[in-house]
Amino acid sequence: MSEWNELDKGGFEQFIWCRDQESGLRAFIAIHSTKRGPALGGCRLWPYASEEDAVADAMRLARSMTYKAAAAGLAYGGGKAVVIGRADDPRIEQQFEALGRFIERLNGIYWTGVDVGTTTAHMDAVARFTRYVTDMSGTLGGTDDWTADMTAYGLLHGMKATAKRLYGTDRLRNLTIAVQGLGKVGWALCRYLHREGARLIVTDLSMRLVEHAVREFQALPIAADRIYDAPCHIFAPCALGGILNLSTIERLHCRIVAGSANNQLAAPQAVHIEALKQRGLVYAPDYIVNAGGIIATAAELDGDGPRRIRSRVKRIARTLEDVYLVAETEGMTTAAAADHLAEHALRNV
Repeated sequence: MSEWNELDKGGFEQFIWCRDQESGLRAFIAIHSTKRGPALGGCRLWPYASEEDAVADAMRLARSMTYKAAAAGLAYGGGKAVVIGRADDPRIEQQFEALGRFIERLNGIYWTGVDVGTTTAHMDAVARFTRYVTDMSGTLGGTDDWTADMTAYGLLHGMKATAKRLYGTDRLRNLTIAVQGLGKVGWALCRYLHREGARLIVTDLSMRLVEHAVREFQALPIAADRIYDAPCHIFAPCALGGILNLSTIERLHCRIVAGSANNQLAAPQAVHIEALKQRGLVYAPDYIVNAGGIIATAAELDGDGPRRIRSRVKRIARTLEDVYLVAETEGMTTAAAADHLAEHALRNV
């Protein structure tokens, strides 16, 4: 199977197929690296078209978590869980309880939490059978979409660092920012940007969310298939990954690409990061600017409180400045520079 070849080439440590007949659970847990510490990465709930698609997503996301944690200087590795299903499945609670039993058998080498499609209630179900879980009710990550808020907060400071490099100031007031996706992170980002005085262009598959953003943030709505054509200073992809390809990159009318979506570059990534560079667009590597969630989760596990956590998340700006410096001095793309920093951290444990 090609998946097994990819696991071998990608340096994965473990890959677990989770199947529970009674609840109907179909899930995968990918553990990419525990070199720097236990693998940390949320659990995604998604109606994948096939198990092959779920496997590929778990692998791609787990590897990204390894690099994200390493670049952020965390004492954790990278992993990811994906559950094939829908939130309205009447057996969904039992499925997450079954997932908790699988995670418990790993004896602490993998910690999970919320991700796309999952909620505090899902993590509460997982926690009935394992302690290796975050974002439950009563925790920071389980209140007021804390993890999403910290992801957005880190992205805000990544945008500020990038704007300062390009425009000489980190002020976002009167800059036009196009936000693709109004999920938990995209919405929190819009809230922060509105407070900064930025002008917002928004799109989402949910017209209810778009209309809410228009009222709440005085945002300009745009059709989902036209967001790439919107004139703006910053394009912020905050939905699913793989949206930056030769066609969409050619349509962009921005100076900066900085968003919270994982794996924004379609395969092959090298081709598309080069296309961004050729167009003179500054790309803030996704796993650098969207690391606020994992930084906050790691900090909470380490016993930090809200003020200390926000301070740690804010350091994303400094990490991004290091990426830009390496890219400039070594003649690399920003994506290659980010990989260089992460791989250096992995070699020097």
